Parts: sequence; C-alpha cells; structure tokens
Amino acid sequence: IEIHGKRIRFNGIDAPESSQTCTDGNGKAYLCGAKAAEAVDQFLAASSPTRCVFVARDRYSRFVGNCFRADGESVQAALVRDGWALDWPRYSKGAYAELQETAKAEGKGIWIGAFERPWEWRA
Repeated sequence: IEIHGKRIRFNGIDAPESSQTCTDGNGKAYLCGAKAAEAVDQFLAASSPTRCVFVARDRYSRFVGNCFRADGESVQAALVRDGWALDWPRYSKGAYAELQETAKAEGKGIWIGAFERPWEWRA
C-alpha cells in the first residue's frame, strides 16, 4: 500500500502480484493478483485511516510494517484469513500459519484453486 507517498510492504505475508494468474476450482485462469489488490482496498475502506508500525526497510527501500485499520484489526491477519495472502514463514516465523490453514481448509480466496506462491512466481 501507499500512505503519505511512502510505499509500505506488509510484514510477514506475501500476496499474489498484480499480474499473477491462478486457477479457480474449475481450472479456469483468473487474475488473482488483481483480486487480492481489490480485497486489500475493500478491507481498508471499511475502517480508515490505516496506520502502520514500521519494522524495517526491504531490499527495494520500501518500508516494511505491521498495519492496522482504524478499528485495530490487523491488515496482515485479515488478508491471510480471507485467503488473499500467504503466511511468509521466512519473515513471519509462522505468525499467520494457523489463519492460513483455516483459509486453505475453507477454500477461501486463492485457496479455491491452484496457484504458485508469490515468492516463487517472482523468482
């Protein structure tokens, strides 16, 4: 996301890239990255402003932070819970693993079909 002109990367999760495609439960391709971005926008619009606590800068000089809506709900937790982002254990130490397993079991978001993990898709 971008807040006050600063690009912020969500700490501990990874979502499909905007041009990334996935397949749905019927094997049909769809732009899951665009759907994930739409989910972020809808989630943030429900309670603003968004605030982030910065933890680091990534290799592209983006701020990395833990972000929350005005109502206190964690952006990262919600995106993983709803199936639009993945727990990234390399950075999260498994903080969102349980939410991810629930989303997977319930077929939410990208878990409705097949996808390549975003960090592998970018490689």
